[in-house]
Amino acid sequence: MSRILLVRPGATDYDRQGRIQGTLDMPLCPAGREQVESALDPIAAEAPVAVYCSPCQAAAETADAIAGRLGLRAKPLGNLHNIDHGLWQGMLIEDVRSRQPRVYRQWQEQPETVCPPEGETILSATQRAAVALKKLLKKHAGDEAIVLVTPEPLASVVRHVLRRDTLGDLWRGAEGCGSWEAIDAPTELAGAPH
Repeated sequence: MSRILLVRPGATDYDRQGRIQGTLDMPLCPAGREQVESALDPIAAEAPVAVYCSPCQAAAETADAIAGRLGLRAKPLGNLHNIDHGLWQGMLIEDVRSRQPRVYRQWQEQPETVCPPEGETILSATQRAAVALKKLLKKHAGDEAIVLVTPEPLASVVRHVLRRDTLGDLWRGAEGCGSWEAIDAPTELAGAPH
């Protein structure tokens, strides 16, 4: 059984400000680089054989640091870009909460029922993530650990696909910056086409 080391990139300035990042490309802030540095040794102790990342600057910087520690090269996966939040991108989460309280609450409680204006649905992101994960797990079948660096809220979607659990509060992304978890890959993925 393959093991996914699901890593959230270190923080960006938008994370620190409580802004919705979505597909906007932001570099790590100094605190984000420190978060990544403190995770390197524990991740390396898991002996991963490959490092993959979402195609955004914060994920790439995080993955490059991990890969460098392991003597590997990070590989970006274009279809694992973060969820497109459309017109919400760049807004403060607090502004969405105060201007659209019903939609904000619905995004917390049932995110699969909400599509940000000109954005992407959670269902679409789940299907996209499931297809990418299925290919990745096929490539790394066996008892290998691999690193996958992806930002929130896509990281929660990836966890949902791998664990078949609830999505949880997708607004809490900044709280997990620089964190990681090991997930044993299941034989069947939630949301994956057969």
